[in-house]
Amino acid sequence: MKYEEVIGKINGFLSEEFEVDAEKITPGANLRQVLELDSLDYIDLVVVIENNFAFKVKPEDFVGIITFQNFYDYIISRVNTKELV
Repeated sequence: MKYEEVIGKINGFLSEEFEVDAEKITPGANLRQVLELDSLDYIDLVVVIENNFAFKVKPEDFVGIITFQNFYDYIISRVNTKELV
């Protein structure tokens, strides 16, 4: 899956699932603030990731994820690893 395809897919499901204007989803923006995530929302986010990209997410995977760019990089690295296996 190409980088641009992954970003488009991520932005689409984040905008829809969390009812956020897609224009607010930018690489440097704070993921938690823009999506207004609380602890239950993180569970929803994990479910959405697993459903869209078919890999398991561990809570500790989110430790270093602050911006959308961090989130994109995480998803892309996991998708690429999965495709190589």
